Amino acid sequence: MLKTDAAAQSARGDLAGAVIAFDLDGTLVDTAPDLVRALNQTLELEGLAPVSVAAVRRIVGHGARAMIAQAATLTGVRFSDERLDALTLRFVDFYRADIAGQSRPFPGAAETLRALRDAGATLAVCTNKRTALSEALLHALGLADWFAAIVGADAATARKPDPRHLIETVTRAGGAIARAVMIGDSSTDVGAARGAGAPIVLVSFGYLDAPAEELGADMVVDSFSEIEGAARRLLTPRG
Repeated sequence: MLKTDAAAQSARGDLAGAVIAFDLDGTLVDTAPDLVRALNQTLELEGLAPVSVAAVRRIVGHGARAMIAQAATLTGVRFSDERLDALTLRFVDFYRADIAGQSRPFPGAAETLRALRDAGATLAVCTNKRTALSEALLHALGLADWFAAIVGADAATARKPDPRHLIETVTRAGGAIARAVMIGDSSTDVGAARGAGAPIVLVSFGYLDAPAEELGADMVVDSFSEIEGAARRLLTPRG
C-alpha cells in the first residue's frame, strides 16, 4: 500500500484533503466470477448444488460467511454456526488459491483513481472482505498502490453497515469524515455512510441488493467516469 499523507497532497487540486473511500467487490472490481467459483467449491463439500453468478450478486457485499449462509438457503439448507465458521475457512482457502483468476477492475477504474489522486484526493478501500484477501486481490490487479488505507471487516472495530468501519478507514487514510465520500454498491455502504454523516455515491453497475435509486444514496452513477464529478459536487461547500 502507498502510505500517502493527505496533507502532502495539499497543493494538488480542488479535492485536496478529501478522502474517497471505495467499497471493493462490485464497486472497484468485478469479483463475482471468482467468488462464485470458491462458493460453489465450498457448497460441493456439503453435497449442495452450485449457484449462479446472478444468484449471488445481491449478497456479495455482506462478506463470505453471509454469502455461504444465504447461498445455502437457496437450496433449503441452514448451517449451524460452528459448521458455517468451518466452511468460511474453506471458502477463504478456495478463493485465495486463484483470487484474481477472472476478477477485473470495472471499466475506467484505474483512470478514475488517477484523476482523483491528481485532483488531490486520498483514496482508501472500506470493504467487508478480509483485509489480507483485499490486499492480495488489489496487488494482483495492480491497484493496491493507489490506496493509503485498505481496511477489511477484520481490521475494523465493526463492519459495514456500522459507521465505525468507514470512520476508521478514513482516519487511517489520514483524513477526516467531515471531508470524505463513500463510493459503494449496496445498502451496507449506504448504512455506513449515513451513520458516519458522510455522503454516499452508488454505482448502478455493482452488486446491488435493491434498485440503486431506492437505497437512499446522494447520487447514483452509471460509470466510473462520473465518479470524479460526483465527488466534487458532494464535497464542495454550498453557499
